[in-house]
Amino acid sequence: MDYISTRGEAPALGFSDALLAGLARDGGLYVPRQWPQFSRKEIRAMRGQSYQEIAFRVILPFAKGQIGAEALRQMINEAYATFRHPAITPLVQSGPNAFVLELFHGPTLAFKDVAMQLIARLMDHVLAERNERATIVGATSGDTGGAAIDAFAGRDRTDIFILFPEGRVSPVQQRQMTTSTASNVHALAIKGNFDDCQDMVKAMFNHTSFRENVRLSGVNSINWARIMAQIVYYFTAAISLGAPDRKVSFTVPTGNFGDVFAGYCAKRMGLPIDKLVVATNENDILARTMRTGRYEMRGVTATTSPSMDIQISSNFERLLFDANDRDAGSVRQAMAGLKQSGAFDIAAPALKAIRKEFRAGRASERQVKATIHDVQAETGYVLDPHTAVGVFVANKMMKPSAPMVTLATAHPAKFPAAVKQACGIDPALPAWLSDLMQREERFSVLPNEQEKVESHILTHTRAAP
Repeated sequence: MDYISTRGEAPALGFSDALLAGLARDGGLYVPRQWPQFSRKEIRAMRGQSYQEIAFRVILPFAKGQIGAEALRQMINEAYATFRHPAITPLVQSGPNAFVLELFHGPTLAFKDVAMQLIARLMDHVLAERNERATIVGATSGDTGGAAIDAFAGRDRTDIFILFPEGRVSPVQQRQMTTSTASNVHALAIKGNFDDCQDMVKAMFNHTSFRENVRLSGVNSINWARIMAQIVYYFTAAISLGAPDRKVSFTVPTGNFGDVFAGYCAKRMGLPIDKLVVATNENDILARTMRTGRYEMRGVTATTSPSMDIQISSNFERLLFDANDRDAGSVRQAMAGLKQSGAFDIAAPALKAIRKEFRAGRASERQVKATIHDVQAETGYVLDPHTAVGVFVANKMMKPSAPMVTLATAHPAKFPAAVKQACGIDPALPAWLSDLMQREERFSVLPNEQEKVESHILTHTRAAP
């Protein structure tokens, strides 16, 4: 399997090179040249298998020829041994034909752990085989940073630098990034918002001399391996609800479009998904785009679901590429428009293809608060604000013909203030994290200036010559 750029001007790469590259040299994102296919018979054969076994079967075709089968199996087993639930991502019934897929049983209580724990092991494996080092740089609106730091802490072959917007992540999210004692971990608070952090990371990847000097690599959802690992839980959830003999719908709280794009990939691979519903908060660029056909940036509004306070949904580019029949020229044109004027229009055939696969809805702050309150009052189940966005939209989109699964992306204890304000309950951190807020912090505050951040990284990475 090789990987091609959505912008068509970078060389095709094998799995290991795409894993380490993150972003393509032309600024595009890597996607597999073709989608592996699973027959109904193969999907049926996954029934009753463990999460780890299904992960092995789903991921193997993407890495075949580059990562040995036994090595892959071992890395999958090690990655998910860090989770605190035997099912890894358990399904909980929340109503008639309604389910919540709990993705928060990993070390940092967020869905990002599912991919990050595996990516760290895959990268270490590839770097060790090549006797190389790498510098990981990522931007976070909250959960990615903590998950990446936990997964890469203490790894021999990588140094990790996570940029987060100063004062714009929750106290729990910040502590998960700033309390690591590992010497290869560097948390950087940037004086700006998440889009500033993400733009800076992209600019570093496009700064060729710096990129080569520090052997830059990325773990944001621009990295294909992040999406690949997330495809697995769509398979496990759908299979446990009767796939392939029954269609299942999914609602996904999303800002960067990576998590819901993994669902689209699963569908392209043969999993019978009925509808993929994109749920946004008041920063509703994705819902607006699907309604109007115009992707247009506006200012970011701070909400109680900060991981979705985004206007540039990086992974939407991957969908655009597929919806335009993989015409890289049309993607380049759209991205140039976005850079120049903050907007682009989606061609009618591509928009039709997108609307065939996706529905979209938004939840206001008032609706999120009411959803947390009502679900807790009626069932005793406590939702975090991001999952509440999903549940609100899912309730509007449900059909009796297919079960609806809402992805629960974070543990409510990551957002205690918002949860307490909504339903009066102060969600406690699990016992094994109960001292998190007392741990000593270690981080650097830097201006929103690429040159200064690059200089800081050059000084601290072991990968620089």
